[in-house]
Amino acid sequence: MSIELATEFWTVAALYLATGAVVAAPIAFWGTSATDHAARGAGVAFRLIIMPGIIALWPYFILRMLSGRIVNKPIDEAGRE
Repeated sequence: MSIELATEFWTVAALYLATGAVVAAPIAFWGTSATDHAARGAGVAFRLIIMPGIIALWPYFILRMLSGRIVNKPIDEAGRE
């Protein structure tokens, strides 16, 4: 592996993680509440704990927010047996 290729790899990796760091806070504090019912009402500690994962997987979380799909919907009381 040449030095130029290694430098380019680490530059791309740094840009990817920097972009993740920029989008992690809005996704952690607003995006998760909008797309995951179980995250609603969670505290700041929970939001800070999930930020490294959001930084690593930020493209997935952006696509999930844009889809508008809500996971972990509450079960209706009428639907329970």
